[in-house]
Amino acid sequence: MNSTAIAPLEAPEAPEAPASAPDPRPIHPLWMRITHWLNALAVLVLVTSGWRIYDASPFFPFTIPTVITLGGWLGGALQWHFAAMWLLVFNGFVYLAMNIASGRLAHKFFPVTPAGIWHDLLAALKGKLSHADPRHYNSVQKLAYLFVMLDLIVIVLSGLVLWKSVQFAVLRDLLGGYEFARRIHFFAMAAIVAFVAVHLVMVALVPRTLLTMLRGRAPGKPANPGK
Repeated sequence: MNSTAIAPLEAPEAPEAPASAPDPRPIHPLWMRITHWLNALAVLVLVTSGWRIYDASPFFPFTIPTVITLGGWLGGALQWHFAAMWLLVFNGFVYLAMNIASGRLAHKFFPVTPAGIWHDLLAALKGKLSHADPRHYNSVQKLAYLFVMLDLIVIVLSGLVLWKSVQFAVLRDLLGGYEFARRIHFFAMAAIVAFVAVHLVMVALVPRTLLTMLRGRAPGKPANPGK
């Protein structure tokens, strides 16, 4: 009898798991990019023409420098303002409807919690908030974008009161009267301007977000990873 022990057979090495392929879907779909830029145009025209309208009847002890207003005079500013108003209403409706219908609203902006906002806000103040995954919004971004959606709705509703105060009498009363609606409209506009200012600073700090919003994909990512 052979006393030599038979060496156990070595198990074959398991093949390495293939690396997961990048998601071929665009980060921002085409409809989202189009409505985003149209909303940006509408807000720009609304704000600059609205400043000229405000200057015609200011309710604070200051006016907006004419050089940064649009319209040249009250009548011209009103025409620009009404044109941009309809663009914002129709384009904003398409943007919101597509976000809801596609599930993007629930997926991108929820859940958002006070604890998550506080955590990401502290990380942002310390310069430690990651922007590695452009598909993912941090809690501060979620809150900011949700706020802008609500703020634009407030701007539209208060604007309707200023446009057709008699026809929208119920809405006018809910907003505290015509003069109070003017102030609501003004502060809602100021909130949008503040958001845009912060947004532009963040784009300057992370410029690839601008390229992503233009082309739908992160810079350097091939359009079809499988080829």
